[in-house]
Amino acid sequence: MKNINDITRAECAGIRGVLFDIDDTFTLEGRLIPEAFSALWKLHKHGLILAPITGRPAGWCDHIARMWPVDGVIGENGAFYYYYDHDKHKLCHRHIFSAEEVAGKRKELEAIKEEILRKVPGAGVASDQPFRIFDLAIDFREDVSELIEAEIVEICNIFKRHGAEYKVSSIHVNGWFGGYNKLSTTRLFLEERLSISWEEAVKTFIFAGDSPNDEPMFQAMNLTVGVANILRFSSKMKHLPRYVTSKSGGLGFAEMAEQILEHRSKGVNT
Repeated sequence: MKNINDITRAECAGIRGVLFDIDDTFTLEGRLIPEAFSALWKLHKHGLILAPITGRPAGWCDHIARMWPVDGVIGENGAFYYYYDHDKHKLCHRHIFSAEEVAGKRKELEAIKEEILRKVPGAGVASDQPFRIFDLAIDFREDVSELIEAEIVEICNIFKRHGAEYKVSSIHVNGWFGGYNKLSTTRLFLEERLSISWEEAVKTFIFAGDSPNDEPMFQAMNLTVGVANILRFSSKMKHLPRYVTSKSGGLGFAEMAEQILEHRSKGVNT
């Protein structure tokens, strides 16, 4: 990984949009900080397409799509995308599964939840679970005392034994049933909603993340950035970002945005 200061003017000039994780990429120590939110508005005002890609729940994504300067949001690790139609003054969504399919999967996730809480006593159901539609989020460090690696592995193994998909973020293990993920639904969002082919997006969008559940995006995109706190996971990851910031979380996001906008203001040949 190269330092973000090494990103080139040519790379920045070619950026059409910014895709980014939220927890510990856009936030810092669990808070949305002014530096990151201000940076998001600056990117928006410069005409860049913006979309968070997060494991956070539908309830959060409803708010984000309405209130943030973004073109859409991919939530619950790819279970859906939301966007706000400003012409119609309406929140719109695209769910990967129907309401009937969701109801059936919820029963299976409930059984997994009970097993995890029984076998890993320090784990907890994520506090944002009531606002979720599709997945089960198990908290290992957000609102509970941080679990050790072996306990996190056991949570993952329980999801796996039940045949569920799962991903480890910086705070939760998210599990779900279905063949979607952050990458597949991001691609769907770009192609369906924005009419941008995936081949074009790979070359003209930048992605920022911080943890192992961002690996599919790091692998797929040409231009990727990890905020500094990704270094604590780097030994466990096969696919790392091209660049890394010197600052953590939302401060790192702001650092990345500053580099992008500074280079774009100067142009490629100056």
